[in-house]
Amino acid sequence: MTMRLSMLFCAGVITLGCIFGPLAARADEAAVAEAYADIEKTIGGVPSFVKRLPKAALPGAWQELKDLEFSGDTALPAKTKALISLAVAAQIPCTYCVWADTNSARQAGASDEEIAEAVGVAALTRHWSTYFNGLQIDFEQFKKEMGGE
Repeated sequence: MTMRLSMLFCAGVITLGCIFGPLAARADEAAVAEAYADIEKTIGGVPSFVKRLPKAALPGAWQELKDLEFSGDTALPAKTKALISLAVAAQIPCTYCVWADTNSARQAGASDEEIAEAVGVAALTRHWSTYFNGLQIDFEQFKKEMGGE
């Protein structure tokens, strides 16, 4: 398994486990065992934090990671996915994800300038979002003034 997949796995499992773990239905033991075996085969081991995920969340979280983040058969290339993930992680903030996504982005070919720009765009979005929401800017007026409906 490449380091990139390892980093993506760490960031993705942390995020998905936190979001979907409490919502997942109870997974059967066979599905959990199959997920652990597939993780072992894919990345060469099962990280300790994965073993702490609720068993009900594990099979679904692992499948979602494989289908979206690890797959090369998606609309977005790996570098773009890693830069998006990094930008979101910087805003959450999640130290674990920032570290993993920065490494994943580099391994996918992102330059230091691209990494900085992704984080900068995320910061800019957060800035303007804070401004618009904090001042309760009228959304319909905003759309009209920005050339929308």
